[in-house]
Amino acid sequence: MAGLNGDPFLGIDDNIEKLQYNNNSKEAIDKEGLVVGIGEDSSNNKNNNQGGEKDMAGNSIHRSGSRPQLDLSKAEIQGNSEERDPTILLPNQTDDISHLALDIGGSLIKLVYFSRHEDQSVDDKRKKIVEERLGISNGNRRNFPVLGGRLHFVKFETSKLNECLDFISSKQLHRGGIDSHHWNSEAPANENAVIKATGGGAYKFADLFKERLGVSIDKEDEMDCLVAGANFLLKAIRHEAFTHMEGHKEFVQIDHNDLFPYLLVNIGSGVSIIKVDGDGKFQRVSGTNVGGGTYWGLGRLLTKCNSFDELLELSQRGDNRTIDMLVGDIYGGMDYSKIGLSASTIASSFGKAISDKKELQDYRPEDISLSLLRMISYNIGQISYLNALRFGLKRIFFGGFFIRGHAYTMDTISFAVHFWSKGEAQAMFLRHEGFLGAVGAFMSYQKHGLDDLMVHHLVERFPMGAPYTGGKIHGPPLGDLNEKISWMEKFVLKGTEITAPVPMAPPGTTGLGGFEVPSSRGATLRSDASALNVGVLHLVPTLEVFPLLADPKMYEPNTIDLSDHKELEYWFTVLSGHLPDLVDKAVASEGGTDDAKRRGDAFARAFSAHLARLMEEPAAYGKLGLANLLELREECLREFQFLDAYRSIKQRENEASLAVLPDLLLELDHMDEETRLLTLIEGVLAANIFDWGSRACVDFYHKGTIIEIYRMSRNKMQRPWRVDDFDLFKERMLGSEGKKPRPHKRALLFVDNSGADIVLGMLPLARELLRRGTEVVLVANSLPALNDVTAMELPDIVAEAAKHCDILRRAAEAGGLLVDAMNNNSLDGSRGNSSSVPLMVVENGCGSPCIDLRQVSSELAAAAKHADLVILEGMGRALHTNFNARFKCEALKLAMVKNQRLAEKLIKGKIYDCVCRYEPAT
Repeated sequence: MAGLNGDPFLGIDDNIEKLQYNNNSKEAIDKEGLVVGIGEDSSNNKNNNQGGEKDMAGNSIHRSGSRPQLDLSKAEIQGNSEERDPTILLPNQTDDISHLALDIGGSLIKLVYFSRHEDQSVDDKRKKIVEERLGISNGNRRNFPVLGGRLHFVKFETSKLNECLDFISSKQLHRGGIDSHHWNSEAPANENAVIKATGGGAYKFADLFKERLGVSIDKEDEMDCLVAGANFLLKAIRHEAFTHMEGHKEFVQIDHNDLFPYLLVNIGSGVSIIKVDGDGKFQRVSGTNVGGGTYWGLGRLLTKCNSFDELLELSQRGDNRTIDMLVGDIYGGMDYSKIGLSASTIASSFGKAISDKKELQDYRPEDISLSLLRMISYNIGQISYLNALRFGLKRIFFGGFFIRGHAYTMDTISFAVHFWSKGEAQAMFLRHEGFLGAVGAFMSYQKHGLDDLMVHHLVERFPMGAPYTGGKIHGPPLGDLNEKISWMEKFVLKGTEITAPVPMAPPGTTGLGGFEVPSSRGATLRSDASALNVGVLHLVPTLEVFPLLADPKMYEPNTIDLSDHKELEYWFTVLSGHLPDLVDKAVASEGGTDDAKRRGDAFARAFSAHLARLMEEPAAYGKLGLANLLELREECLREFQFLDAYRSIKQRENEASLAVLPDLLLELDHMDEETRLLTLIEGVLAANIFDWGSRACVDFYHKGTIIEIYRMSRNKMQRPWRVDDFDLFKERMLGSEGKKPRPHKRALLFVDNSGADIVLGMLPLARELLRRGTEVVLVANSLPALNDVTAMELPDIVAEAAKHCDILRRAAEAGGLLVDAMNNNSLDGSRGNSSSVPLMVVENGCGSPCIDLRQVSSELAAAAKHADLVILEGMGRALHTNFNARFKCEALKLAMVKNQRLAEKLIKGKIYDCVCRYEPAT
């Protein structure tokens, strides 16, 4: 069979020998060579299971017994149980956990591996006090064998198998994985080491893996892996599924509680159609021998193309009307409206070749390729829909080597499903479809630690090490900093542009075919290797959904729609324009050394490369919002070890602001309640001008000191503001007609920038809430982003401010923020001032100027449980994201708009307009 001899369409339908080898095939071939069928339930691997587990339906589930079980006896969390991404110590675990699985096809090797975080625990006394206040304990945590890490997706050409083996060896993945400090470890190999693999290469190259790496290949059934991988990705990745119609890609949110049943159509050389009813519960219900192999085989005979990519590339320049017989050709250019067929509907693929007195050489290869592509894609789409109709299914997911991100292929399949179902069924595609088998093989380990993961536990990041060039991936994301820098230098030195994905320009529509002559933005088609370029999945089991969201399923953090190409282009220009200043700050933060300059240059090149990549295809890494772009910038900085580019600037601005804070507090204390509340809100809005992420604000820094700029901003605070709900907030805080309202129980203050923003804006507002008997939780970034204040920096700022204010001092002591006071009080058995409401600090779980409330830290989620007021401050958290968010409790959104386009789009205003938006509980 061709599938065992290097055919990249390595699929169930053409790989009979492997199926028979697995003893689970009931497939037969008739005299015509057609695939007649496989047994009713392809998940019954009875001969392989050897007494394994049973699923809900009683079917056997194949789980290898060759890997050691995790020994969780006496397991404990290292250090502080609630720090971000803590490590679990397994003192009785003697064997490594495997973190590697492969899908070895005829064309590509897809590799999935897991790496642990290297973060070390810190014994933070402040956090312990906060945890006690918030009721966080070890018992509240979910149990995962590995807490914190990354799931990586890497691919190699099968013809370059040795490169794949070298990569596995360099990272010691076959020995359980090691961190970068031990790459040269010469530890003896485990003779019994086993790694999971699927695909024909798992059989073909088993001896080579044993010879080179000393490991045995545990071969997993291809269909089992395919379904397991699809189930996991659809549950775990928020923007995994998408539709593709007429060049438009739209992500679909799948409710993992309503995932099953669905139809999975895997298009390899042939086509398998699988009805999936649940985890481990599926059945191959149909298939066809007309698939990718048909397209490639006929295409090669008719066009003399030497590769599948070449054939697809030809189709992009083709016009099928020269060779296909259309309805209009039969009816004199007219529609056949009585049965709903337009003149442009394909009546017969290749039909014109009957009447045209032409030989093969008279037809353009481009036209032949497109006609073939449509003929096969339409038929697969129709057969798939008929099977969906047979089982009453509305959702159909398509995957397999035939698709691999090709826009025209997806469009033709989608149009066929839409046409025959009259819009009732949907064709959907998967971003990680090339990795389904590898992910499924990974999931087949007895203990992989991923069973109970939910969508908010996985954060997809952009791959930082090596954007691809020339349509090919140059290895996996690089792990060593010097390698990353060297790669970026070579990348630019070669002058190789990042290739565009398959062109996405929306073509016109002309009926059933759905297209005019296909148009192309690029001269070449991107290879399959780069089509499988996806992000790294960061596993953070401590992340949770913010419990105060009114409707988490409907929540969309991003306010700006980057699907609008002009909008996207504008923000890319803004970020690119800000880049030189950011690089200067980053290099200066590291002392301006030659090493820092080299890293700064590499960061700029890498970030620019990723922007160019996303400009070509915004959906390359899932649904793209402005928050994702801003986070990409911070991730890129951290990748080149610029951990806090604005560190020195933040310190200077904090010191300058703290110096004038006592005078401001004295001024506030001499005001009546109503005047003081207005002044406090004005102060927050005025101080929010200090934002190093805004070009307009950066220009201000050259016109005066921080205090001068703050006073100027305060003097310009004139109501009404562009969005002005202050009177509603005032009524809630102070009451009306002599009626005093109850104070809030707990307020969560999402803070923004360092310096005047936090010291002269948010801290005085927090003080006012404390004065009224409200517990206050300051919510800050877990990691630095621009000049945003972090949760690690806030306690020191509060401690300095508390020296000049008894209200802040007592609340800070009660909230565990004053370590010295805590130590002194511990001598007499007390812990702070128990009669004071506490002022606490928690981290938000992210390192971006924006925040996605679907993924916040566990301590923030715990703090939210008793909160009845949320205050979001700053453009990133209150405007770029969450402006439209609704909460179960009261919410106040405060920001100064420092971007003209944002002001026009969001509030129909102008730059430096202010937003004070108060929303009662929903």
